[in-house]
Amino acid sequence: MEPADPKSMDSLSTHKENGAVHSPEQLDAGALFVLKSRGSWLHCGYHLTTSIVGPVIFSFPFVFSLLGWLPGLLITALQALLTFYSYNLLSLVLEHHAHLGKRQLRFRDMAADILGPRWGKYFVGPLQIAICYGAVITCILLGGQSLKFIYLLYNPSGKMQLYQFITIFGTVPLMLAQIPSFHSLRHINLASLLLILAYSALVVAGSIHIGNSRNAPNKDYSIQGSKENRIFGAINGISIIATTYGCGIIPEIQATMAPPVKGKMFKGLCICFGVIVSTYFSVAISGYWTFGNRSQPTILSNFMGETSPLLPTWFLLLTNIFTLMQLVAVTVIYLQPTNEVFEKWFANPRMDQFSARNVLPRLVLRSVSVIIATIFAAMLPFFGDIMALFGAFGIIPLDFILPMIFYNLTFKPSRKGIVFWGNTLIVVASSALVAMGALASVRQIILDANTYHLFANM
Repeated sequence: MEPADPKSMDSLSTHKENGAVHSPEQLDAGALFVLKSRGSWLHCGYHLTTSIVGPVIFSFPFVFSLLGWLPGLLITALQALLTFYSYNLLSLVLEHHAHLGKRQLRFRDMAADILGPRWGKYFVGPLQIAICYGAVITCILLGGQSLKFIYLLYNPSGKMQLYQFITIFGTVPLMLAQIPSFHSLRHINLASLLLILAYSALVVAGSIHIGNSRNAPNKDYSIQGSKENRIFGAINGISIIATTYGCGIIPEIQATMAPPVKGKMFKGLCICFGVIVSTYFSVAISGYWTFGNRSQPTILSNFMGETSPLLPTWFLLLTNIFTLMQLVAVTVIYLQPTNEVFEKWFANPRMDQFSARNVLPRLVLRSVSVIIATIFAAMLPFFGDIMALFGAFGIIPLDFILPMIFYNLTFKPSRKGIVFWGNTLIVVASSALVAMGALASVRQIILDANTYHLFANM
């Protein structure tokens, strides 16, 4: 027999805190090592903010150019309310099961317990892993593009290719991927929250400065294009707004909090949505006010102007450095679901987390995971278009459909009440949005297909 490691008692204690069975034959290394339940509601707020808010907010002025002022503001506000409501429902379901003595630590655990084992194993689990790993690839791609942007600021005729910058950026999450647990990211995610506020403030200040300058662009807020293009543009805009609020790892974030968990997620959500409201709307309004229907898919492209930058080089450099640093945090947080699966499959929960037996497979598997993501990002610089399609099929079901179903099946609200029918209506509307978003994404892929080739220097 293999002797028990004295330090394994700490693991047993942690596993018991997590609310899972802790008999030796049922130990779960993923829950023990990655999803340690030691955090506070403040830490939860940091994790939530990093998982939801990112440089994607730079696309909000472009989204408004597809929708116009009133629809853009209304849809952004309604989506914020819907997202807060949805995540709070998911938290209430998790709290309910924890109160009953069966704390669910992962999205697939929830699906397995509420919908049946096959739903967790064959639908929710693979879907969540695919979306999160796709987010990792996208973040590494964006990091490479940001590095290239900085490079061209100082060397406009530089010959370095995008794949080289992607490779350079990929070395940073390669190292940070070795951070052992989700809870260990709390300080990184606090820094991420501050970086979000910093680069959002810079973008707002830059937009207002350009809008009031002598060289301010003509402010035209009409929606351009043929009727067909305007319709698909509006669908695409709505889909982009919905996915910017996506998370996909709410149960895993709640799993990082020390018991009792009641009420903590609500406080964390309040922190997160305080950041969302202050950044999403300010960037959207200031950017669209300045550039109108000339808004580019990212406002940083507008800042570069048609012939020369509209802002000082140091300002653009600072904005991109903050963006680059925050992208690292987003990349690492979306590695956690795959890290957890690796630990569950390959780590030995009876031995210490930092024993050679557990450290070696962790080092190899996490490194290989990041290397593969970096290769995909370098090979497929058009991955953003593909991810938009995945987002329609993955983020919306995970964040806006399943929470309503979980709540209705768990608490069984009266079918004559507003809660049941309100949740049902959200499920139907979100399902329609999946179909529309997928259609718009496929159309965009077809339109952009002629620009696709491996290792393109986009």
